[in-house]
Amino acid sequence: MKSNIFISALFAAAISLASCNSSNATPKKNTIEGKPLNAEKTKIQVALLLDTSSSMDGLIDQAKSRLWNIVNTLTTLKYDGKTPDIEIALYEYGNDGLSKQSNYIRQITPLSTDLDLISEKLFALTTNGGNEYCGAVIQDATKQLNWARENNNMKLIYIAGNEDFKQGGIDYKEAISDALKNDIYVNTIFCGDKNEGINTNWKDGADYGKGKYFNIDSNESVRYIATPYDDEISKCDEKMNDTYINYGSKGHEKKMNQTTQDKNAKKVSVSNYTERAVSKSKAVYKNESWDLVDKVKDDAAAISKIKKEELPAELQNKSTEELKTFVAQKSKERETIQKEIGVLAKKRQEFIDNESKKTKKQDDLGNAITSSIAGFAKVKGYTVEK
Repeated sequence: MKSNIFISALFAAAISLASCNSSNATPKKNTIEGKPLNAEKTKIQVALLLDTSSSMDGLIDQAKSRLWNIVNTLTTLKYDGKTPDIEIALYEYGNDGLSKQSNYIRQITPLSTDLDLISEKLFALTTNGGNEYCGAVIQDATKQLNWARENNNMKLIYIAGNEDFKQGGIDYKEAISDALKNDIYVNTIFCGDKNEGINTNWKDGADYGKGKYFNIDSNESVRYIATPYDDEISKCDEKMNDTYINYGSKGHEKKMNQTTQDKNAKKVSVSNYTERAVSKSKAVYKNESWDLVDKVKDDAAAISKIKKEELPAELQNKSTEELKTFVAQKSKERETIQKEIGVLAKKRQEFIDNESKKTKKQDDLGNAITSSIAGFAKVKGYTVEK
């Protein structure tokens, strides 16, 4: 499916970046006795800038299809033995439904760990018209997103589209230069013929951004490999959903959205839903803003601070101690299910890897994804967890 090409483009781009910048690979840190000042948790930040002009329905479908695969690939990376936070931002550009004053661009979501929100906004995208200003959207993403400061963070922009890269009043080279000053690397994905992308400056944009240029067929159908483990993982996911305890003014709405995004993933394919279930079993899928189990992990005293009216009706009559016991029980249940999914997910991936060897790949980057991530991770001081 187009999705495989899209994700391959994303992560192979990261590698090119690694090889191009190996001479500057050592992270620069202000330290006292080897410890970074004002250290923040390591982050992997990815901004996806998607062309939503009339011809890009296939591209949007690819993004929907591969979101959870992207997340799962990123979760194989560790820094100092810990899983970095994964933040994804979404932009659309080239849509005539947007204002001319904004250069026909819109920040859909800021850099966020709320993966259900990312999924929700992706599935709400529609295409229309087309004035695609690549320089403008790169500039906005560079200046408006909350990029991390430490050099050990991965900060990547991926822009995908199919019109001339230099359209609009903002010079793409100036925009990319500003990104590089913040250690943000720009990768380009042209939806069309390779040489056409070169002739319309997409490769030049990637070269200038110290990233990687790719071309894809955005209208190609995604091919999935069904596995004997998909059904088991899906059943585990359904059980895991029952361990979420919503709280707060938006808790119920957020919990309902979790179910909605499950359904969206299922609409794409069983395999896509399975990928989402695997993502939900990992530490990067966290919902402390509305789920009491995750909140307690973040703040052990959270239960004592919550007002009764912020809880679901069935829990409002419980004492603080009863509520603590209930949350602890749900937390234990979730951990058990997550471990079960983890075991199944490894078997599933082994099955997919073996089956992939039997058929021709959609592109020559498919088998290189893992090694590509490993190469970039090495440059940045990350390790890859198999």
